[in-house]
Amino acid sequence: MAFFGKQIQMPGSVGGSASNGLPGVVPGNEQPISSDVAAMLMTRGSNQKVIGEEDVKRASEILAKYKSGKANLEERIVQNELWWELRHWEAIRGTKNGRSAVPDANGNPPPLDPNSPEPTSAWLFNSIMNKHADAMDNFPEPIALPRERSDEESAKILSSVLPVILECNDFEQTYSDNWWEKLKHGTAAYGVFWNTTKDNGLGDIDIREIDLLKLFWEPGITDIQKSRNLFIVDLVDNDLLDQQFPQLKGRVRGNAVDVKEYIYDDTVDTSDKSVVVDWYYKVKSPNGKTLVHYVKFVGDTLLYASENDPDCRDRGFYDHGLYPVVLDVLFPEKGTPVGFGYVAICKDPQLYVDKLSSNILENAMMATKRRYFASDSTNINEDEFMDWNKPIVHVQGELDDRRLKEIVCSPLDDIYVNIMQMKIEEMKDTAANRDVNSGGVGSGVTAAAAIAALQEAGNKASRDMISASYRAHTQINSMCIELIRQFYDVTRSFRIISPNNSSGYDFVDLNNSKLQDQPMGAGSDGQMLYRKPIFDIKIKAQKKNPFSRMEQNERAKELYNLGFFNPERAQESLGCLDMMDFEGIDKVREYIKQGQTLLNICMQLQQENQLLKVALMGPQAQANGGSTAGNAAGGSKSSGGTKQSAQSAGAGSGLASGIMEAQQPMTGYGENLAKRSKPDMNTK
Repeated sequence: MAFFGKQIQMPGSVGGSASNGLPGVVPGNEQPISSDVAAMLMTRGSNQKVIGEEDVKRASEILAKYKSGKANLEERIVQNELWWELRHWEAIRGTKNGRSAVPDANGNPPPLDPNSPEPTSAWLFNSIMNKHADAMDNFPEPIALPRERSDEESAKILSSVLPVILECNDFEQTYSDNWWEKLKHGTAAYGVFWNTTKDNGLGDIDIREIDLLKLFWEPGITDIQKSRNLFIVDLVDNDLLDQQFPQLKGRVRGNAVDVKEYIYDDTVDTSDKSVVVDWYYKVKSPNGKTLVHYVKFVGDTLLYASENDPDCRDRGFYDHGLYPVVLDVLFPEKGTPVGFGYVAICKDPQLYVDKLSSNILENAMMATKRRYFASDSTNINEDEFMDWNKPIVHVQGELDDRRLKEIVCSPLDDIYVNIMQMKIEEMKDTAANRDVNSGGVGSGVTAAAAIAALQEAGNKASRDMISASYRAHTQINSMCIELIRQFYDVTRSFRIISPNNSSGYDFVDLNNSKLQDQPMGAGSDGQMLYRKPIFDIKIKAQKKNPFSRMEQNERAKELYNLGFFNPERAQESLGCLDMMDFEGIDKVREYIKQGQTLLNICMQLQQENQLLKVALMGPQAQANGGSTAGNAAGGSKSSGGTKQSAQSAGAGSGLASGIMEAQQPMTGYGENLAKRSKPDMNTK
């Protein structure tokens, strides 16, 4: 069995990978262990078996209790899935007067009335779909921030590597799938594991979705990390288990628990599958540290126990001491770590919208289909009467209005249509899914900025839900950093995005050497002190919806038109920005400061240049023009150079004259000498 990137032999186990691609996490007891158990942990031999079949049987009993306490939640999840799939009439007619209706030959519950219509409007579906679109428009991206200056380089590398790790785990798809679960059922469960089978046995971080029907915790707790035990179960084909665990062949595999199933369209056969249980629990080490341990078993057969593993016995399965499960809750409930979603709050108006629609449609069908009262004394050929292709209907006996009369169906009043529309508006308000959130606006609103402002004002509920997911995303990335700290013994190379590189990407190397405890010297008692590098995770939106981008573009143009980027008005602009708050304000402030600094440098260089010119003109020019320096600073020419300019003009405009003009004014002797030095081309 491969653990931590190496092959180890587990006493009392039957081999196989602890990861197996199967999720699993368990919170344990936070109470300190007894002195007897602590003494046993300290004195046991390296090959002493701790977890055995009796512990597996006890875990199965605990799992059964957890499942019974979760029965109502499981039933609600299954019913919510029917509402999401627009199959809620199956849920409606599934119970009648509080008792289950008798199903038909195909196993489906009978309809309430075989002749009544069952419309399925998608108002609830539309509400969930729009909230999911808002979430994906703001896909999260992690940034690692150091708490000490010495960790800045490590934080920079982690900030560039964490998105790559998420991408390798196809996290965007996992994030999307879990947002559907969060909106439908109220809770999304993420598993953050170390999978030793990845990268050809080197191992890497594994992030995946966990089905709530396969996750079990202690009833009554609100924080999953405080559960005494945590179980994750999965159905695995028996032949695959026999290949991975040969010792299971021929053994009785009593399932520890019956996994609740959804109502599928397809026929799912689970007779050839066994329930594989991942059991996590917490214990206290002799030094008081909380350790999380892990057990995998099928039925009564133990497959792996971390307490039986010499490499994990004293340190736990994960060094961070947490269960690798993160719950993202939508609407929280008391006494449970999960919550409820939009199906729970919107299915009541959806139910009455469809029932009213059913009645209105039934009335319309009755009113548009003609029916008659016929007297027994009037013998009418019913076949000819029902066939509208027959031009003649034969009748025996006398026919008048008293023997054949049309049944008149009174149409429903418009008030019932208004009531149905009121229930639709109620659902929109309850789900915070007004028309503007779906792209529709009132009459007269055509400007893109106005539409963006209306959408921004109507997205308060979406922003609150997304912020909660960002908090869960922070926990996920914190666990990823802890797994890097524990398992990245071998240096790995990652391709990261690099705008400064002409190719658009660059490569960085990462291992856990700079993430391990750093020695800080000996303390007062002579013991070596260590510092553990800690990083804070900040989440930002990686993607923006078109209207958010348009709003930012409009803001940029408005700041430009107001002169915010004029370096001469930098001080005013910075003062105004201090009173403003919008995304990207730091970049705008930095850009304005750069322009202000550049302007100051240019002005300083200009003044130095003018002063240098004045200095080169010499004392004679300065004496002739008392205000020469002032004029030079103002950019005007020196009046003391008039004579020189005239003489220079007479001397010519060649290179030599240019050099002479650049020098200080010459004396009379120098001028005569310069004239004589000029060659005369007419001299033969």
